[in-house]
Amino acid sequence: MRAAEMKTVEMAGKGGPDVLRVGSRPVPAPGEGEVLIRVTAAGVNGPDLWQRRGLYPPPRGASDLLGLEVSGEIVALGPDVSGWSEGDLVCALTNGGGYAEFVAVPARHCAPIPGPVSVVDAAGLCETYFTVWSNLFHGWPVTPGELLLVHGGAGGIGSTAIQLARGLGLRVFATCADAADRAYVESLGAERVITIEDEDFVEVTRAAGGANLILDIIGGDYVARNIKAAASDARIVQLAFAAGSRVEIDLMPVMLKRIIYTGSTLRSRSDDYKGMVSTALREKIWPLFDAGRLAPQTWRVFPYAEAAEAHAMMERSAHRGKILLSFA
Repeated sequence: MRAAEMKTVEMAGKGGPDVLRVGSRPVPAPGEGEVLIRVTAAGVNGPDLWQRRGLYPPPRGASDLLGLEVSGEIVALGPDVSGWSEGDLVCALTNGGGYAEFVAVPARHCAPIPGPVSVVDAAGLCETYFTVWSNLFHGWPVTPGELLLVHGGAGGIGSTAIQLARGLGLRVFATCADAADRAYVESLGAERVITIEDEDFVEVTRAAGGANLILDIIGGDYVARNIKAAASDARIVQLAFAAGSRVEIDLMPVMLKRIIYTGSTLRSRSDDYKGMVSTALREKIWPLFDAGRLAPQTWRVFPYAEAAEAHAMMERSAHRGKILLSFA
């Protein structure tokens, strides 16, 4: 029998990590097409930090609680749910509300936990795999041997992109901050790791013939430099702007090289679209975990009452891979 109330991580206002505190709310009821998950763990992601600062409001109808991915046990089914049963262990993409002991999510956004992955580690899969797959590969041809340049290779998005691209047969170059990050990124399978304090990624990448695909979370002056590093007919995908989104660039090389420059946010996409991505991941990518070609990248698991410390660690970039909150 479920409790009527659940523990949550609440925001006392907009601001730094110190605005996060433990709260309590009624357990939600799953709506049509939804399942209720007893949360084992939740992933901590960049959009959580932006929302906490007041820079990324939740979409209409979404929970105001932070948390875009969870793992745990299905404990109730809403109307018109098929393919899942109470007791199933899943990981899931949420539209918010993951920082809680229970969360209701569309059944289509759930995925079984890959066999070699623990229930806790599974909490760090959905947000990054949905994001990387939907932006880099969903609906685009994958050509083995092409070169992907990943910026921020030691983070959650970067570590996922490196593994996924290697699993699909791409060559991968990646940038990172220092020597410690370099060793970690090399362990993920990057062919060439560029420490930004010591080398110019434009020169290194152009010496290899240019990147066919670039994944960037930095922005700022990286926007113009990415265009220089790109090969003809390349695609540049922008997922965040750590160094700022307002830049001045020369667009002539975009035209001359026939570059596609694009980007998106996942949270605002339709439930149908996220359902399609979930199906693609289950069919094409989850088997790579069973084959040992992919592995979760959990850096640290914090008790949910220490969410402020988890956010502070992410803001310092003092992590490699994923930071999780445990509700077990």
